[in-house]
Amino acid sequence: MSDILVRISEELQNGKAKVVKQLVEDALAEGISAQDILSDALMAGLDVIAVKFKNNEVYVPEMLVAARAMNMGTATLKPYLAESGAKPMGKALLGTVKGDLHDIGKNLVKIMFEGKGIDVIDLGVDVPPEEFIRVQKEEKADIIALSALLTTTMDEMKVTIDAFIDAGMRDDVIIMVGGAPVNESTKESSGADIYADDAATAAELAVKALKDK
Repeated sequence: MSDILVRISEELQNGKAKVVKQLVEDALAEGISAQDILSDALMAGLDVIAVKFKNNEVYVPEMLVAARAMNMGTATLKPYLAESGAKPMGKALLGTVKGDLHDIGKNLVKIMFEGKGIDVIDLGVDVPPEEFIRVQKEEKADIIALSALLTTTMDEMKVTIDAFIDAGMRDDVIIMVGGAPVNESTKESSGADIYADDAATAAELAVKALKDK
């Protein structure tokens, strides 16, 4: 692999967003394809950080600065990827459920999804079921990812999934749940398809689900 791709990966892991942006521009100028920069440098670097995060070797602050560097790198690549006809793997609709204002976990999932080539529509926090339904009718996402960080808002996951059933839209989507108090039994009781206990695992499971769809 070229030295510049290795450097991009390393600087992303260090959270050096401006350096990553410059290196991505340099790599493009050298004639390296946008797809190779994305997969062999940016995604490779994010994967390293994700594994460290899962192993408790780095924590949320390190993940967030690496994510910011990833964002800057992918923003630089976007027009080149569009030009090359690179297609996203799928589309996901993300949101923290009604009554819950926490967004760090959701934001990490967004970054990890985008790093895997999944288009993300982020509805933000405190999202009522009808908003998920409204946007899904327009966007036709493959995955709906629901986040809850409070035990008091976990029930909203089932309310939201029931709304998809009532709207006749449940069979068309993969529904994923996650968040600090959420576990496998939450998945079962809410009627979700997938539970992930961290952002990196969420992205891996989303990719698998899209491939199996």
